[in-house]
Amino acid sequence: MSETLHVDRQGSITVVALKGKTMTTRLFSELAEVFAAIAEDAEARAVIVRSQHRDFTFGLDLQSAFADLGAVLQGGLAGPRMALKRTIERLQAGIDAVADCPVPVIAAVSGRCIGGGIDLITACDLRLASADAVFSVRETKVAIVADLGTLQRLPRIVGPGHARELAFTGKDIDAARAAAIGLVNHVHADADALQAAALALAQEIAENPPLTVRGVKDVMNFSADRDVASGLAYVAAYNAACLPSEDLGEAAAAFFARRAPSFRGR
Repeated sequence: MSETLHVDRQGSITVVALKGKTMTTRLFSELAEVFAAIAEDAEARAVIVRSQHRDFTFGLDLQSAFADLGAVLQGGLAGPRMALKRTIERLQAGIDAVADCPVPVIAAVSGRCIGGGIDLITACDLRLASADAVFSVRETKVAIVADLGTLQRLPRIVGPGHARELAFTGKDIDAARAAAIGLVNHVHADADALQAAALALAQEIAENPPLTVRGVKDVMNFSADRDVASGLAYVAAYNAACLPSEDLGEAAAAFFARRAPSFRGR
């Protein structure tokens, strides 16, 4: 049982819900554990990340964070500072586990998504929001350089200009602005409509050949930081190794029989 996350398996779709309103250090270690298990699950086809509360998250639990910073703020030397570096790296590993998940991950954001919440949702593949959602790279306003992935991933999603504006100011933006700059894919009327839409999108993904969807994510991730020629060479090698499958035969058979395919991930 996870202390900070509620994990609900709905067929081939896994819903990972944040239990708390803030993000404790334990949350990040449990994110790493939960997403490592999903990565090893051959039946997993999609993941939804949401909150059990009206607000997605208020971000890092500042009380515990500032307690961890105490020795450094009081002039700690190399030992405490290296311990702090290791703590940051452990927190980063939790967010990285989400980004590295081999199946698509959908963030469903209602209410406030602050600070560490941006780290988390930018590690997801797709982001949906309710109309009341509010987003903020809040670390700047509390004298912290965001260090769990926002400054690296957000510019790739919304472009450098929008990312720098949000990071330099720490301002709040609403769901409409988030959609306009590409931070979220769709905005839904309320939290209930958001959750229904997230599940419908996950089911739409899950209906496709699962090995192919994993391959698409793998190829897109590889290609993100490389030139077109490198990406083409990678996908050519990928398909040369992985194209033959039972699902490919099922797709062809279903096409000629004019019926819906039934993919099994083989």
